[in-house]
Amino acid sequence: MTKVTASIAVNALVDIDPYLAPHVEELVYRRKLADDWLSKFDKDEGGILKFADSYKSMGLHIQSDNSIKYKEYAPNAVAACVIGDFNNWEHDKHVMEKQDFGFFEITIPPNADGSPAIPHNSRVKVFFTLPNGEKIARIPPYITRATQPPKEYKNPTFEARFWNPPVKYQFKNKRPALPTSLKIYEAHVGISTPEPRVGTYKEFTKNLLPIIKDLGYNTVQLMSIMEHAYYASFGYQITSFYATSSRFGTPEDLMELIDTAHGLGLRVLLDVVHSHASKNVEDGLNMFDGTDYCYFHSGGKGTHDQWDSRLFNYGSYETLRFLLSNLKYYLEEFKFDGFRFDGVTSMLYIHHGIGEGFSGDYNEYLSPFAPVDKEALTYLMLANDLCSTYSQGENFEITTIAEDVSGYPTLCRPRLEGGVGFDYRLAMSLPDMWIKLLKHEKDENWNMTKICYTLSNRRYKEKCVAYAESHDQALVGDKTLAFWLMDAEMYTNMSLLTPLTPVIDRGIQLHKMIRLITQVLGGEAYLNFEGNEFGHPEWLDFPRQGNDESYWYARRQFNLIKDDMLRYKLLYQFDKAMNTTEGRYTWLNCDPAYVSLKHEGDKMIVLERNNKLFIFNFHPTNSYTDYRIGVEKAGAYRIILNSDRAEFGGHDRIDEQKSEFFTTAFSWNNRSNYIQVYIPSRVALILALEEEIKENN
Repeated sequence: MTKVTASIAVNALVDIDPYLAPHVEELVYRRKLADDWLSKFDKDEGGILKFADSYKSMGLHIQSDNSIKYKEYAPNAVAACVIGDFNNWEHDKHVMEKQDFGFFEITIPPNADGSPAIPHNSRVKVFFTLPNGEKIARIPPYITRATQPPKEYKNPTFEARFWNPPVKYQFKNKRPALPTSLKIYEAHVGISTPEPRVGTYKEFTKNLLPIIKDLGYNTVQLMSIMEHAYYASFGYQITSFYATSSRFGTPEDLMELIDTAHGLGLRVLLDVVHSHASKNVEDGLNMFDGTDYCYFHSGGKGTHDQWDSRLFNYGSYETLRFLLSNLKYYLEEFKFDGFRFDGVTSMLYIHHGIGEGFSGDYNEYLSPFAPVDKEALTYLMLANDLCSTYSQGENFEITTIAEDVSGYPTLCRPRLEGGVGFDYRLAMSLPDMWIKLLKHEKDENWNMTKICYTLSNRRYKEKCVAYAESHDQALVGDKTLAFWLMDAEMYTNMSLLTPLTPVIDRGIQLHKMIRLITQVLGGEAYLNFEGNEFGHPEWLDFPRQGNDESYWYARRQFNLIKDDMLRYKLLYQFDKAMNTTEGRYTWLNCDPAYVSLKHEGDKMIVLERNNKLFIFNFHPTNSYTDYRIGVEKAGAYRIILNSDRAEFGGHDRIDEQKSEFFTTAFSWNNRSNYIQVYIPSRVALILALEEEIKENN
């Protein structure tokens, strides 16, 4: 594409946001950096999809005659061989041939009986000789299975396994179509059991998927899937990128989980960590070929000081091969439906966001001299190119989500326009707002205007995933919404056999309202971390030295929602009703809401979205009779969701059967009509036009 044509395409961004006009030339330039790589892949590899097929040739692969072909990239090594259980770890039996451009290859013939020379699930390593004569053994980067040795072993490092199961998993279900609105259930397989231990893929499939479906979520986001040697890293210190976590079961168990989810109509996203890698040497990528720059930047540029991890060199051909192939591997072999990219802010900037604030001045992002890591930006563009190209070929839509706190403009605009190509970004300011409010202010002092501003403050035509809390707020050292609201009494007064105290009553009502207004006003998709929907009573803390390797807090107590004598089930039922009501009537993934009222004295917020009317009374004590509410569309309105229902832990102060509201053609709060409603204290209502209700019944 010529520069002129590219400029015309980028002008579509300017039509949306005129403040981008001074930066068109830089946007065109940044787009060209990625387009040049695409041209190179087209010329040298047969396209980006073929390039990303490299995982099928790199690493160890069984051939049709049961020979095993192994290809590795280690440019610093002068010699290499394959060692393992199959050859008694001897260094002279299976010597690899050095090829051009730093590659080594070997084809290991089958045994005399025709069986593969390396048995399934046996241990393997690659053994290098370095220029100075040093010998090092490493786990192959493209290995698809890595396991922790028994505890009695003196060396606790993970071991590479040649994975060649006799029976390959056969997927039974098609990927579900992209839902109208994404409602995401963020989950960690290992903690998804009430017992203090590591849960499994099979247990998650059996026990959690039905709960997620019942709650009305349509997308599962799985954390900690890529193999990580340190469990307490929450899966963010990856050691083997192509190996799925062996703690939870086999790769086939994960395939079954995803396949079962698809059968339930649930899409599955992978929390992918391409922003950094573990510093581990013996069971990680670090110092793989004896240098610190095989896949990473060398020296200080290749180290993230706060995360104590290694940083990829996104300008390297082989690093791009490794990472782009990694994405296609999970799309093709496991049938994931998309990715949530971790640490995008760290990737985007040379300073990695450390100690830096973002004022919103476009020059901070788009000036030619802005501290943007353009190689990392290019990689993110290419990653989205890969997903969109693969999506077209497979005739299904892949979802990509960016974890970015900086507000980088054009992050969620199409590549054709000069954007980075993500579908969504996480609305990371929202949980911060709620935590600050709960921590520092009484709710009678909450500022309705500021709440609405924060919830609705996002870039026009760039979609956001709204959430009131994610896994970050569940970690030890922080508190979940439920804990901030009720921790003083959660262990004593959540039983229905005890009187409803003011603390618990306040907590239950505000928990529902906070989650609902966040979903309604905060974005085009919604996310919840497992257990938060029912106000999980404890934080999350993985076994580590600081807690004597305890699993007590590395679990989610789903047993609590099954106890009819506990109030947790009431919050569960509201979350279910919130999601299922959205599924029927739709307000997510629509044009942004119009907020018609933010009344500080009454503590009232009123808004409309997709012809639904949302009324929030945050006042702790004041209920209002015949409260006048402006609404644009004339007609008769009825309640479709009421947080005050007893089944949700409310007080049943509204007779919904008699609650029908007819508009009066008189302008109110900049709306063409008004209705009058009874709205009790700490209650949220959703109203819809009667004809829409009839259509949905």
